[in-house]
Amino acid sequence: MKIQTFSIVAGSAACNAKCPFCVSKMSPSNGVSLREPHINIRNFRKACRLAKQCGVTTVMITSKGEPTLYPNQITKYLEALKEHAFPLIELQTNGILMSEDHKQYRRYLESWYAKELNTIAVSVVHYDAIRNREVYLPHKESYPDLPDFISYLHKRGFSVRLSCVLLDGYIDGPESLEKMIKFAKQHKVEQLSVRPVNKTDNISAPVWHALRPVQRRSIREYLKKVGTPLMNLVHGAMVYDVKGQNVCLTNSLTIDPASEDLRQLIYFPDGHLRYDWQYEGAVIL
Repeated sequence: MKIQTFSIVAGSAACNAKCPFCVSKMSPSNGVSLREPHINIRNFRKACRLAKQCGVTTVMITSKGEPTLYPNQITKYLEALKEHAFPLIELQTNGILMSEDHKQYRRYLESWYAKELNTIAVSVVHYDAIRNREVYLPHKESYPDLPDFISYLHKRGFSVRLSCVLLDGYIDGPESLEKMIKFAKQHKVEQLSVRPVNKTDNISAPVWHALRPVQRRSIREYLKKVGTPLMNLVHGAMVYDVKGQNVCLTNSLTIDPASEDLRQLIYFPDGHLRYDWQYEGAVIL
């Protein structure tokens, strides 16, 4: 069995953004509440050993909320990961706290870099601050300066990935995607991932600003036309080079029962190890 990514759920379900399409709210809590959880380190070490034995090279520290609300817990996970020597360690974040309070988070970023965190993956829906504010911070007057934040992370030695959720009326076709790619290239973003907004199987209500099938097709065809395929990932994602910019067209919440390979292992603080976000029965430990 091969596994692509080892995901670690850090922090609680609390979040400082108000995304109307929040996938975390559409999937089972699996023991994650609004309180900071106690970490079952014993089972975490077991999960790390399994991930290594299954060929995992990439660890993603993520959350059911916003992980940087609990920076000390991120530090604790990084310290526990050190003995296992995973070559690539990433942090998924909306980036709001780190961009709004450089002074407080600088010491954390310096510590995390020393503990071998490689990449900061920043969730966005657009290259324009006004459009990002509409989705993430509608209760506030402004959204952080994204180019400034990218530069700030680069100066601290991190690689940056922009993880862009594709929404109707935002990045939804070849023209807007081309501008998103140019933005990433202009600001020396190492990786750009784009994925259509999605929902779990147990949700029947329409997804907020979901792409129409014709929009999905136009995006796929555009990348095939202008990009050079570099890598076909195990869960159906494709990585392209588009005029020197790394672009990955991916998806979310995928599971393939016919395959012996798993997209990811997901470690929850209470000690459970799972391999899918939306099904409570997808338990290994």
